[in-house]
Amino acid sequence: MENTVFGFTEAQIAQFGLTFGLGAFVLYMLFIVLKLALDSKAGKFGSFILFLVLSFGMLGFLAKSLIQWLLGI
Repeated sequence: MENTVFGFTEAQIAQFGLTFGLGAFVLYMLFIVLKLALDSKAGKFGSFILFLVLSFGMLGFLAKSLIQWLLGI
Protein backbone atom coordinates (compact mmCIF):
# COMPACT_ATOMS: atom_id res chain seq x y z
CA MET A 1 0.00 0.00 0.00
CA GLU A 2 1.31 3.44 -0.94
CA ASN A 3 1.89 6.01 1.73
CA THR A 4 -0.49 8.92 1.42
CA VAL A 5 -0.95 12.30 3.03
CA PHE A 6 -4.62 13.31 3.29
CA GLY A 7 -5.36 10.76 0.56
CA PHE A 8 -2.82 12.14 -1.94
CA THR A 9 0.35 10.43 -3.09
CA GLU A 10 3.71 12.14 -3.12
CA ALA A 11 3.61 12.49 -6.91
CA GLN A 12 0.19 14.17 -6.80
CA ILE A 13 1.35 16.65 -4.15
CA ALA A 14 4.51 17.44 -6.15
CA GLN A 15 2.50 17.99 -9.36
CA PHE A 16 0.06 20.28 -7.54
CA GLY A 17 2.91 22.30 -6.04
CA LEU A 18 4.66 22.59 -9.38
CA THR A 19 1.61 23.79 -11.27
CA PHE A 20 -0.34 25.94 -8.82
CA GLY A 21 2.36 26.83 -6.31
CA LEU A 22 4.86 27.91 -8.92
CA GLY A 23 2.15 29.69 -10.90
CA ALA A 24 1.22 31.70 -7.82
CA PHE A 25 4.88 32.51 -7.24
CA VAL A 26 5.24 33.78 -10.84
CA LEU A 27 2.19 36.03 -10.40
CA TYR A 28 3.64 37.37 -7.15
CA MET A 29 6.95 38.16 -8.90
CA LEU A 30 5.03 40.03 -11.63
CA PHE A 31 3.34 42.04 -8.88
CA ILE A 32 6.78 42.89 -7.47
CA VAL A 33 7.98 44.08 -10.90
CA LEU A 34 4.83 46.22 -11.25
CA LYS A 35 5.41 47.77 -7.82
CA LEU A 36 9.04 48.45 -8.75
CA ALA A 37 7.94 50.16 -11.98
CA LEU A 38 5.37 52.30 -10.17
CA ASP A 39 7.67 53.29 -7.30
CA SER A 40 10.50 54.27 -9.64
CA LYS A 41 8.13 56.31 -11.88
CA ALA A 42 9.67 54.61 -14.90
CA GLY A 43 7.03 55.65 -17.42
CA LYS A 44 5.60 53.47 -20.17
CA PHE A 45 8.85 52.60 -21.92
CA GLY A 46 10.75 52.06 -18.68
CA SER A 47 8.01 49.81 -17.34
CA PHE A 48 8.08 47.81 -20.57
CA ILE A 49 11.84 47.34 -20.26
CA LEU A 50 11.52 46.31 -16.59
CA PHE A 51 8.87 43.73 -17.40
CA LEU A 52 10.81 42.48 -20.43
CA VAL A 53 14.13 42.05 -18.65
CA LEU A 54 12.96 40.91 -15.21
CA SER A 55 10.29 38.57 -16.56
CA PHE A 56 12.42 36.91 -19.25
CA GLY A 57 13.31 33.93 -17.04
CA MET A 58 9.67 33.33 -16.16
CA LEU A 59 8.79 33.40 -19.85
CA GLY A 60 11.42 30.74 -20.51
CA PHE A 61 9.98 28.49 -17.81
CA LEU A 62 6.45 28.90 -19.18
CA ALA A 63 7.69 28.21 -22.71
CA LYS A 64 9.38 25.02 -21.49
CA SER A 65 6.15 23.86 -19.88
CA LEU A 66 4.16 24.66 -23.03
CA ILE A 67 6.63 22.82 -25.28
CA GLN A 68 6.54 19.76 -23.01
CA TRP A 69 2.75 19.80 -23.06
CA LEU A 70 2.65 20.11 -26.86
CA LEU A 71 5.13 17.27 -27.35
CA GLY A 72 3.34 15.10 -24.79
CA ILE A 73 6.44 14.48 -22.67
